[in-house]
Amino acid sequence: MKLKSVIIHKYKSFESDQSFDVHNNITILVGMNESGKTSALEAIAKTNYFQDDKKFKFNLTHDYPRREKKSIDKSNDTPKAITSTYELEDEFFEKIKNDLGEGVFQQKEISLTTKYNNLTTYNEINVDKSKFFTFYLKKLGVYSKVLFDKVNSIKNETDLELIINEYKDETIISSLKKIVPFVKNIWDWQNPIKEYIARVYIQPAIPKFLYYDEYYSLPSRIAIEKLEEKDLGEEELKTARALLELADLKPSDILTANDFEDYIAELEATEAIISDELFKYWSTNKNLNIEFKIEAREGKITKKIINDRREEEVIEIKIVEHILDIRVKNQRTRVSLPLKNRSKGFNWFFSFLVWFKKIQEDRTSKYILLLDEPGLNLHASAQADMLDFIEDLSKDYQILYTTHSPFSIPSGKLDRVRTVLETENGSVISDSIQEKDPNTLFPLQAALGYDIAQNLFINNKNLLVEGVSDLIFLTKISGVLESQVRSCLESDITIVPTGGLEKVATFISLLRGSKLKIACLLDSYTDQTGKAKMDRMITDKIISKSKIRFFDEFIEGYSTADLEDLIAKQDYLKLFNSAFSEYPDIKLDELSASIMQIIIQINKHLDIKRFNHYRPANELLKIGGNDFFSESTLNNFEKVFIEINKLFN
Repeated sequence: MKLKSVIIHKYKSFESDQSFDVHNNITILVGMNESGKTSALEAIAKTNYFQDDKKFKFNLTHDYPRREKKSIDKSNDTPKAITSTYELEDEFFEKIKNDLGEGVFQQKEISLTTKYNNLTTYNEINVDKSKFFTFYLKKLGVYSKVLFDKVNSIKNETDLELIINEYKDETIISSLKKIVPFVKNIWDWQNPIKEYIARVYIQPAIPKFLYYDEYYSLPSRIAIEKLEEKDLGEEELKTARALLELADLKPSDILTANDFEDYIAELEATEAIISDELFKYWSTNKNLNIEFKIEAREGKITKKIINDRREEEVIEIKIVEHILDIRVKNQRTRVSLPLKNRSKGFNWFFSFLVWFKKIQEDRTSKYILLLDEPGLNLHASAQADMLDFIEDLSKDYQILYTTHSPFSIPSGKLDRVRTVLETENGSVISDSIQEKDPNTLFPLQAALGYDIAQNLFINNKNLLVEGVSDLIFLTKISGVLESQVRSCLESDITIVPTGGLEKVATFISLLRGSKLKIACLLDSYTDQTGKAKMDRMITDKIISKSKIRFFDEFIEGYSTADLEDLIAKQDYLKLFNSAFSEYPDIKLDELSASIMQIIIQINKHLDIKRFNHYRPANELLKIGGNDFFSESTLNNFEKVFIEINKLFN
């Protein structure tokens, strides 16, 4: 059974019905702080929390919208809090068909409304009880039209007993008694078979909810005496108790023990299991491990006694508290720190796994995970690890989580996003496409922009060039050469325009940490600033000098050259003349023979500082077929591609 949709009726900042569909795997609630994201998760959790916890019960005083509280008190009504719709799975229907008969229950979805008295109402369950009684009486071998008409009218076990008393045939009597479990009607519904299906099949199948936020993080030092209390007020103590339960330890056993080594061994065995899963996703630092220590803290207790009719004070030394100390040790530095002193991101990951393992051991129930701002304190790359973790969890669990971090939103799966916005009329939940509030949409826009930037480097091999015009010329001419079965740029090499020669060094720095292969194909330096940056990178061994190539290396007689100089001058002029209709067509013999570079020749001829280099490249896309370029141009580019391919092999 999976959660299909939710309607929050009245809850805290939600003052009017807010409905949203729940994704089959992962649903993401995105919005600003105080928009109502957390309230949405809380409301869902309170419909069927996985353990008995007063915090996860609806409370009219604390949870009902404040400005409507007085009116609801005067009405004496019990208002609705939330309606949840669940989708039933095929196995569910197969079991009912085998047990109760074909066509008795075929409803694909079930809707439940939870009110502020924490009672749940089943909305519209369609059950054909006549098909059940037909099936079952035939199964028992006692079907008759008369008997069917009698049992089909009963509402409970008492009605059935009256029918049984009418018969003396032991076969019929024993058969009818087998129907008793189906008509007990404990909830006193109008249709006993409907009640039976709801109570026996649907109710146990409703998923339980596990809610987790940063307040459930494990503390560094835990007083074990506090874990014996029935009602743990602090969330972090609930996680601490979960840790002991995972280790199959009882606080009472530890408190009465004289030696704690066996208990520490159990804790460490549990920690090893959790850490194995943790470090599948925690790539930030794999040199960490958890250390446990249990110590008995002694204290002075003063007692007053009467001795020979005189009152005396006696000081006794007794154990006043047992402490579980949790520390994190860095194996490389040999330094250990209290768990709370390590990064909040690590603490979140470890503590969540402790809390999560608690429900993982329950094989009898299905669970839905509700995560409030997961990994908020994680670095951007660690949040990517967290997304992988959540994605893997979603194979077995439906997950809803809140965030306002763009790094926690997978831009390729924006269909999972629901936006939450606070308005003058209360919090509003909507599909992300419909929302127009710029602040609410900002994380989505940022996530999309980040993804676009990252996807410039989708391959392992990246060739950095200056601009988009270089990208067009190289891609187009490589395609021409490939069509002629000549050497072209290998398909697994991505051309990355950097936006100018001076930005190449910056791009190399950014890509350095991504474990990607990088080479550069550049115009000759005219700007000393860019050259100085690149020289420093070569000196610092950030990039090898052998991975940098300049266009002048591929043209005989040129000491400086741009990509355009690889193109035969007559070829380039055809592109230029077609692209710039505002100038008279330029003929080759009109260019200065004393200047080598075509771009400088054209600027000189037109007496301008610079023309738009992109326009001739764009013109190539319009008019340049496979037979556009001369053999000279193709030979020059073929030499370039042969050399570039070598740089990546």
